[in-house]
Amino acid sequence: MHAFRKAVEANDHEAIEALLAENVVFTSPVAFRPYPGKAITAAILRGVSRVFEDFHYVREINGADGRDHALVFAARVGDREITGCDFLHLDENGLIDDFTVMVRPLSAAQALSDAMGAQFEQINREVRAAAG
Repeated sequence: MHAFRKAVEANDHEAIEALLAENVVFTSPVAFRPYPGKAITAAILRGVSRVFEDFHYVREINGADGRDHALVFAARVGDREITGCDFLHLDENGLIDDFTVMVRPLSAAQALSDAMGAQFEQINREVRAAAG
């Protein structure tokens, strides 16, 4: 089991952040532009943990080189069931440098977009606090 999966399942945000490279790029399933950087990625993941209910991974697929991982998950956002996948790429140091999320169905993606939109004030405060 990938260390990221263990950290997420333990709701250990410090461990999650420690697994992110400084130059990680987070690609959201509901935002047009990717989010570059560890601080914003960690804050978004904390926001997601506040939005998702009954989150659990259902499958893990690992690339032959050990640097690519696909973690299939299920969760709820309000009354919408959501299925998704976290696509992780690890750099030469074993840290996540590319993090892409895809979700389905569209109605759940819309619910996720609305719920995360409500989180962005808090996410921005967390990023500012991390910057010092």
